[in-house]
Amino acid sequence: MERVAQRCIVCEEERTDGIAICEQFICQQCEQEMVNTDVQDKKYTFFIHQMRRIWLTD
Repeated sequence: MERVAQRCIVCEEERTDGIAICEQFICQQCEQEMVNTDVQDKKYTFFIHQMRRIWLTD
């Protein structure tokens, strides 16, 4: 079965592997980076901001 590319809500790249949360796609690369990012890292704030888009997107 062929996977369909979807736009990641975090990096906005078209990818085929990842997860869906509330019908919003997060690619595997971003998922892995998010779970391995320390809360003190500046990128953590970026991930929080992008994740908020899940609830703001129709």
